[in-house]
Amino acid sequence: MENHVEQQQQADLNLAESLRWGVSRLATRLRAEQPGSSRALSRLAASVLANLRRSEALTPSELAAIEGLQTQSLTRVLNELEGQGRIRRSRSEVDARRQNVVITEAGREALREHVRDGNHWLATALRQQLSPAERGVLQIAAGLLEQVAAAETALDSPTGRARTPDPGQGAAAAL
Repeated sequence: MENHVEQQQQADLNLAESLRWGVSRLATRLRAEQPGSSRALSRLAASVLANLRRSEALTPSELAAIEGLQTQSLTRVLNELEGQGRIRRSRSEVDARRQNVVITEAGREALREHVRDGNHWLATALRQQLSPAERGVLQIAAGLLEQVAAAETALDSPTGRARTPDPGQGAAAAL
């Protein structure tokens, strides 16, 4: 039984390495397809806008947690985005100590422009390289990758390594 667990852990490590490589290569290629606009968004600014677009309103601390940063580390980016009219900050109606950050129409347009060329290239590459069934698998995989990215992995305190979750707890049956 222990040998099976070790084999599964090794298979998971191999999958993680393969996914990291594929995601890294794809991210590099998508960055190469970005427009060379003088007002191009930084990776962090684009990520902040994308998270706000998806979530409507977030606090600076929620944005920082999503980005894996300290709240103070986002201050410059939030100030720049607000100065460009791409976000709006307001006091929470529930708690006046909290600040809500929302994307503006100018922010939505900046994000659309930022990702337009990369999305166009990716859609064309997907259509040319993959069958409809393979694109369907990627649609499912995209949702699973979002789920993995949102996971909070508990760490073993002595080793600093992530605990292995129960293999039967996945979002979909093993392929």
